[in-house]
Order: sequence, then C-alpha cells, then structure tokens
Amino acid sequence: MNPAAIRSAPQDGPDPLDAARATLKRVFGHEDFRGLQADVIREVLAGRDALAILPTGGGKSLCYQIPALLRPGVAVVVSPLIALMQDQVAALRQAGVAAARLDSSLDAGERLSALEAMREDRLDLLYVSPERLLTPATMQLLDQAHIALIAIDEAHCVSQWGHDFRPEYRALGRLAGAFPGVPRLAVTATADPQTRADIQAQLGLTQARVFVASFDRPNLALAAERKTTAPQKRIVELAKARKGTSGIVYCATRDGTETMAAALAEAGLPALAYHAGLDAGVRAERQRRFQAEDDVVMAATIAFGMGVDKPDVRFVLHLDAPKSVEAYWQEVGRAGRDGAPAEAVTLFGAGDLRRALRFAEEGEADPAVKAVQARKARQLFSLLDGMSCRRASVRRYFGEVDPEPCGACDVCTDPPASVDATEWAQKAISAVLRMDQRVGRGRLVDHLLGKPPRDGLDAQYTDKTTYGCGADVPEARWRAVYESLLIDGVLTEAGDDLRPVLQIGDAEAVRALFRKERELRLRLDAGGKRPPRARAAGRAAAAGGSSHDADEGLLARLRTWRRKTAAAQGAPPYVVFPDATLLALAEARPASRADLARISGMGEKRIERYGDDILALVRDAAS
Repeated sequence: MNPAAIRSAPQDGPDPLDAARATLKRVFGHEDFRGLQADVIREVLAGRDALAILPTGGGKSLCYQIPALLRPGVAVVVSPLIALMQDQVAALRQAGVAAARLDSSLDAGERLSALEAMREDRLDLLYVSPERLLTPATMQLLDQAHIALIAIDEAHCVSQWGHDFRPEYRALGRLAGAFPGVPRLAVTATADPQTRADIQAQLGLTQARVFVASFDRPNLALAAERKTTAPQKRIVELAKARKGTSGIVYCATRDGTETMAAALAEAGLPALAYHAGLDAGVRAERQRRFQAEDDVVMAATIAFGMGVDKPDVRFVLHLDAPKSVEAYWQEVGRAGRDGAPAEAVTLFGAGDLRRALRFAEEGEADPAVKAVQARKARQLFSLLDGMSCRRASVRRYFGEVDPEPCGACDVCTDPPASVDATEWAQKAISAVLRMDQRVGRGRLVDHLLGKPPRDGLDAQYTDKTTYGCGADVPEARWRAVYESLLIDGVLTEAGDDLRPVLQIGDAEAVRALFRKERELRLRLDAGGKRPPRARAAGRAAAAGGSSHDADEGLLARLRTWRRKTAAAQGAPPYVVFPDATLLALAEARPASRADLARISGMGEKRIERYGDDILALVRDAAS
C-alpha cells in the first residue's frame, strides 16, 4: 500500500469528526477519541489555531496526526529532540503513514529523500527541530510546499516561565506571518496559567482557543520521602523491589548518575548511566538499550528527558528532587505512559531546595524570571513535604478547582504524623487581611513574630491585633504554614514577580478554616525520615503486561516475537506494538483478521504486516 493513499477524502461530510474517527480506526486501530482530543481535532480541521494542554499519555500527538491525514498537504511538526522525532516517525511508518524528519543525524541522501517526498506531495508529516526549521533554506522549501498545518510540540519550551525554556523556540512566533492561513497547534503536557499566557503571546496565538485537560494521572502512584544519610541505598532498595521492570532514576549531577548506576548494578540490576558528558555514541547506545530491553534501569540527569518516548516505564525514582512542580510532573510522567499502573518516589531534602534556589539565582535570566524560579522551587518543596494528596496538589497547582484526593499516593494511603496547624493558619490568614493583602511572606512572618518594622510600610500595621500574635511559634513553622496555604490554593501570590504579595485565593476555604469546618495539618519533622515503607512492587510488576484473563504463554510468545521483529527493523519493541496491545491480544486470543480488527491498536497496516504472524502464534499457543 502506498502510505500516502491512507489519506481520507476531504472533510465535506456532515461532521468532519466522522472522517477523523474512521481514520483513527483504520490507521491507528482505536475506536474513538479520548478526553479533549476530538475538540482539538475539530478546531484544527476547521483551519483554526489552538493551544492544547493535555497530560502525558493523553494522546497529544493524535491531535495533529489525524488532521495531517485529513487536510491536504504536509503537516510540519516542530519537535525539540532528535530521539523524540525518531520514535514518532518510526511509529507512524509502522502504521503506514508517510512521515519523515529533518535533523542532524541524517545523511545528505536521507535529507534529500525527505525533501523530495515533500515536494512531490508524498508526505503526510515532516518532523523538524526549531533551529533547522527557521534556517533560510528550510523556510524557502516550505514556502514552496503545500502546508496542511504547523504543530509545535513541547510548547512550554517557548516560555521563560516554564521549566525547560529554549530561546530558539521564541522565534517560532514568526511562523504566523510566514504561513498566513495555515492553522497552528501548540501542544504540551505541563503549563500553569502564567506559562500558557506566555505561550500564546510568544507564538501569536492570543486569539486561539485553549484546551486544558485535567492534569490527573490516575495510573500513577506518587510518594516522597525525606533523605537519610544514605539516599543511594534507599534508591537501590526501591529499585530492587521493582526488579524486572523498566525504570528511571533521576540524579542532579553527572557523578551521581555514575555512582548510582554502579550501586544498582552491584545489587544485580541491569543499570546504565546517562548524562551530557558521555560520548554521543555511548549515549545513543545506552538509550537504544533502554528502549529495546524490558528491565533496564537508567540512572540519568535531566539530559535524559523529553526524548524518552518509551510507554512502558514502570517507575521513576528521584535521588535528588527536581527544581519545580512542572519539572517534577514532566519527569514522573515518563512512567506509565501506556496507561498501566506505575509508580514514582522522590527523595528530597533541604540540600535539594538550596540547589534549586542557587540555580535560579546564578542563572542568566532576568531578575523577574529568577524570582519566579525560586518561588516554583519552594512550591515543589512544600508539595513534597506537605500533608495534602500529592496528585491533587499538582492538579491544583496547574489551576484545577477542588480536585479530589487520589486515594493512591503515600499521603492518602499512609498519612504521616502531623500536627493540627489550623489555629496558626487562621492567624496567618488574618495577618494577610490586616496587612491589606499588599505584602509578601517575609514581611508577614516578621509581622506575626513582632519584629521591628523594616520601613514605613511595616510600621503602618504595628497597631493591628496580629502584630506579634505568633511570637511563640518558630519562624520556620510560620513559613511552612504559608507554603502549605499556598500549595492548597487557600492563598495565592500576585503582583510583581520580583515582589509577590499574598492574597486570598479561595474565599470559601478561608471561611471554612475560620469556622473549623476545614483543618490544616503540617507534617511533624522529628529530624529523621519516617520508618521506611516496603512499598510493594506488585502494581508495577503486574503492569508489565499481565491480567487474570491473559494467556501467559501466549503473552510470552508475543513478547519474544515482538523483540525479534523490532531488532530486525532496528526499532524499539514498543514501536512495533505497545504493551497494551500485546496484553489485549493475549486476552482476546484472536482467530481471524476480523478478530484482530476489533483489538485497540490494530490498524489496517499493522494487520496487513503482522496479522499472519500473530494468528500463527495464537494457534501455536493453543495447541
């Protein structure tokens, strides 16, 4: 079959989503869209710009891949990492889609082949880095092509308020003028309201419709622990409990990845180190092994980041805490992209916070950006050390209202020892109100402690009843109270980014605290971590692809066949079929091609290519 032939007819029927669903089923083997996918796709099919904030594993790629197959011309996808482009192009080709990429890893012949396919209208999607896209030569070639749409992946990279700002992304705003009338879709998994606004401004999407899905990850169990004197030993203990599954251990330094990988290997785990200081060939080989094997643990810096497209990572461990809630959610989100159960455990300590604050202070960003980075670091630390459901706290951070406790994180399932801080919260909020919601945390704490006024602003409020009313409470405790109220959304920071002031964020929550219908609890810090929990690896191990309905023998045969098939193609196994499809095959035990077509993930091209092999494996397993 000619890959370009899978394009559907123009969407001139009663509902363009009918054609989109038909394409989804035929090409990708899925019955219907999930979440906000259909709404985003409808907007792009109509030729309108959009910004989509969808969670990791939420199917962002389909939001531009489906319109690319329905709209005439080639879709240009801007992506920040070669590894990410390689995986997506390989997966699309498995599905029979005409996809190519332009990056520095290609030789001249490969680049020429991709450009010829685009000029001859034989290409559905072209993946390109922002640096290469904006070169005069590439822009001239695209100007001569028929562009169906422009998709900007990992769009948070455009914002200086985001956690992975890349200056080259700022120039992508030029695309609006260079290709007028071509719909542009920006997608990302992590962007708070401030970052979303900046993405819109920088990319010229201020009139675009914004789609924001829930940031919930129901399959992801979160936990955090204070560091002890032997954090590497604790990581080894956690990783050994999950032996046989694929995982990532994030470390703050290059040396940390090397010593962590050595400790894991000594414990009998297949472990590798990954950081930017390694030879490029070594990095590529280690990433290949991680993608191709089912049980490798990668000890890595954040250099092993957005290029990780492996769907069946079962756990993410942090030897060192990241620098913001956004970075945390991106990194833990690399576990369980296939929707099966996964776990994330973060070790944290005061040194992590100091490192993040130093990173913000020593950077080259503007003072306002540094102030935001420092605030984000404190908010993450408060989340990790806090008493609120971890997943709900993340969702609230990104702007969701009244998220329910997840019932699965360590705070929900094993609440730590704590103290009732409701009365302190009442005093802290009263101080915010008495000082007219016009000062920041430092001044509020000084006010509660009764410290001498710094200047005339403080002196205005020394006659208030809250002045000195908290002198019997340690300064660190007052700071913890304010951090907790901020992460819970009771208070919010507003005003100048350099000098944020505390204001009421949720008036109803404030009233509930004063009526004692709601309480605030703070974690007790006795100078050591809680007794180590032997967190069961059962959920993560089971998520490797097993259920009570699956034929285990058939599943094993399918895995072996997939591994050999992928090796012959030089592709990661999950590009041939994800774990979820193998599990569905082992449960359904299909006997015909019609049976295969009813399984999610079995598109026409995959059935044509692999159907006979799979049916033979099913027959052999049954005999």
